[in-house]
Amino acid sequence: MRIAYLGPEGTNSQEALLAAVRGEPAHEQVPLPTIFDCIKAVQDGDVERALVPIENAVGGAVAATLDALAVEAKDVTIVGETVHAIETCLIASEAIELAAIETVVSHPQANAQCAHFLRTRLPQAAVLAASSTAEAVRRVASEGGPQAALGPRLAAELYGGEILRAGVDDVAGNETRFVWLAPTGSSAGEHGPWKTAIVFWGVGAEAPGWLVRCLSEFAFRGVNLTRIESRPRRQGLGRYMFFADLEGRASEDPVAQALSAVRGHVEHLRVLGSFPAA
Repeated sequence: MRIAYLGPEGTNSQEALLAAVRGEPAHEQVPLPTIFDCIKAVQDGDVERALVPIENAVGGAVAATLDALAVEAKDVTIVGETVHAIETCLIASEAIELAAIETVVSHPQANAQCAHFLRTRLPQAAVLAASSTAEAVRRVASEGGPQAALGPRLAAELYGGEILRAGVDDVAGNETRFVWLAPTGSSAGEHGPWKTAIVFWGVGAEAPGWLVRCLSEFAFRGVNLTRIESRPRRQGLGRYMFFADLEGRASEDPVAQALSAVRGHVEHLRVLGSFPAA
């Protein structure tokens, strides 16, 4: 089985993948340059699975994953999830004092997860974005100079970086939730407890109480929501799509009844997947 992940080698995504498949038969790991490329590879049939981040305990939702699943990957479904502990390290090409660092580079999610550390310990450094944590470490390790990267230990080991500080995340016990993606119609396993992920948006979204009416369909039936958030629909200010995770399987009551009722309030509702909860 070919499995895509956000590359290059050494990312948190690869660490999560290695932990998730440990002890299973060997798979071909396919590093790709962006989260969108991972999702598109499943959509196009270039890989059988992808493991992508969807939510971090500190930085919140991973917008690239949510947007692609909602709008651009209609033939992709979530078939599972895994939670991976994150330990972000400050990495340079060689030992260097923090006061001498002029630039810090990493994936925007990692920069957000270490914002307090950056503000308080590296206030003089410019913070730049990279396509992934591993790419940031690879770049810093190869270029040298007064710069550092935020990334995992695995990247430092692979690219020869020097760990200046370990565990620089703003919150101890930082975790990222990753989802397994597969072509629509793929099996999501047999063992629960189950979780269902959905996305929906207007008609009537501008009317008072519209979102309450949608969510009440779950509350009235005793369906517990474990996450809800909004993302812009890219059609002007004030137009949003809403993502929600809920307990239970989409094909079984009372979840099926609630989803049917919500469809009566919205322009579009899509089940992104029903899958065993981590």
